[in-house]
Amino acid sequence: MPEHKRVHRRLSITEVAKRILFILLGAALVSVGLEIFLVPNNIIDGGIVGISIILSHLLSMKLGLFLFFLNLPFLFIGYKQIGKTFALSTLLGVAAMSVGTALLHPVEKLTRDPLLAAVFGGIILGIGVGMVIRYGGSLDGTEIVAILFNKKLPFSVGETVMFFNFFILGSAGFIFGWDRAMYSLIAYYIAFKMIDVTIQGFDESRSVWIISDRHHEIGDALLARLGRGVTYLNGEGGYTGEDKKVIFCVITRLEEAKLRSIIEDIDEAAFLAVGSINNVKGGNFKKRDIH
Repeated sequence: MPEHKRVHRRLSITEVAKRILFILLGAALVSVGLEIFLVPNNIIDGGIVGISIILSHLLSMKLGLFLFFLNLPFLFIGYKQIGKTFALSTLLGVAAMSVGTALLHPVEKLTRDPLLAAVFGGIILGIGVGMVIRYGGSLDGTEIVAILFNKKLPFSVGETVMFFNFFILGSAGFIFGWDRAMYSLIAYYIAFKMIDVTIQGFDESRSVWIISDRHHEIGDALLARLGRGVTYLNGEGGYTGEDKKVIFCVITRLEEAKLRSIIEDIDEAAFLAVGSINNVKGGNFKKRDIH
């Protein structure tokens, strides 16, 4: 029988409009972070943005030009490595960011304090970049290059990006002074953390794995006292070879302390493993009424 090709679901008009809106909003926030806080105080970010700020300063040309043209080669790489939708989303974001920085360039900076500029510039920049990434695009070609080099070098994508950025941020010391390079590191770290928060959201969930001979009691208690459903998985002890029941459950981080208390009340010897998860979708994750 001939193989059937998988048909990719096309985005609805509402989904496309939502994606465009949030990419434009994210790019606008990045423009604000750059032109109102970081650039006027000679503080840079990592990646192509950092290189663009340095070249703009050295050549006395508009930042938006470098942001757009330096990212263009990576759009082609992104199209080949990740796909058409990613490339188009990235093109939209980069174009909006470039125009935004040009429009905001004449606006007076909000603070002359470099620490305040680094902190608030990093926060706004990170939220903007995270928003664009969350909705399918990118504003910097560094990670695309890292993905490409990852196939040829014995380093992870994260390690390659870190190397690039430390080189770029270190270069700021020779151009803007070492105090500004240190402020740039502060801004970069804050932006990095805010990107994670924006992509993952504040409502981080926990995956819970419990092994106990009193699994049904624990499962019933979690449902009754915590309002969370559980799933029973079949397991086998690697050392004893005995059959085991594994309880799997997803909770919010605010419920973790109560979950531990419930388990200890029933079986102090129960094995418990709790891990962080960033995205929960589908199934029956809604919290039930407790009694």
